Amino acid sequence: MSGHRRPLAEVPIRMRVAWLVCAALLASTVAVAQDRQVIQPGGMLSAAVRVGPMLYLSGQLGTDPATRQLATGGIGPETRQALENIKRLVEENGSAMHRVVKCTVFLADITDFAAMNEVYRTFFPTDPPARSTVAVAGLVRQARVEIECMALAGT
Repeated sequence: MSGHRRPLAEVPIRMRVAWLVCAALLASTVAVAQDRQVIQPGGMLSAAVRVGPMLYLSGQLGTDPATRQLATGGIGPETRQALENIKRLVEENGSAMHRVVKCTVFLADITDFAAMNEVYRTFFPTDPPARSTVAVAGLVRQARVEIECMALAGT
C-alpha cells in the first residue's frame, strides 16, 4: 500500500494524540537545545545555565565574591553569604528570589540544620521553594553549607 494514506478521520484518536505529543516534544527539545545559554563560564564550572524559561544555578558556597574567602562565624554567616550569592546570580539574570522553585542544601554537619534553616527562611519568607537538605561527608574549601537552586527566568 505504498503511497496510500488513510483519511485523518479513520486514524484512531489515541494515535493522533500520540503523534501530536511526539511532535510537540520534538519541537520543544529542538527549541530548548538551541536556547541553552551558559552564564559566567569558568573552567569546569558555570555559575548558571539558562534553558528556555529555567535558570539552573551551580551550588553556591558562603564565599565572598570579592575575596573568595568563606564567611567567618560558622553556619549562619556561611548560609547568608551562599544565599546572597544565589540572589545576586538570580537577579543578574533577570529573575528574583520569589521565582526560585527548588533548592538543594548540602550540609557538612546535619546538626547545623536548624541554624541554616533560620537564615534560609529570611530569604524565602513566604511561599518558599521546594527543598531537599542532605548531609554530606565534606564540601569544597571545608565549607559547612552549599546551596544549589533552580528558578524561573525573567521577572
